[in-house]
Amino acid sequence: MKLKKGDNVIITAGKDKGKEGKIVRSFPKKNEVLVEGVHVVQKHKKAVRRGSQGQIVAKPMPINASKVALKDTKTGKPVRVGYTFEGEGAKAKKVRIIRSTGAKI
Repeated sequence: MKLKKGDNVIITAGKDKGKEGKIVRSFPKKNEVLVEGVHVVQKHKKAVRRGSQGQIVAKPMPINASKVALKDTKTGKPVRVGYTFEGEGAKAKKVRIIRSTGAKI
């Protein structure tokens, strides 16, 4: 997964298309990310004790990583992410880049 916690992203598909937010948590095995303020659903909670009322709680849910694109800091548009290696041999470091411009993230 090329997206990490703390990345600013744009939603590219679904009911929240066009919204922007920050990745709060990522789930690489499920290929999902949790974005703040996006894909918030209402959960109905039952009353815990007798005489108390149930409630409706807004809860953010994970969204598939394929519906999310990294936001370019300069242009503000969604961009694709790639990798390149910096350095040589065994000390080469894997670095994320923007595919269209080649700039480091």
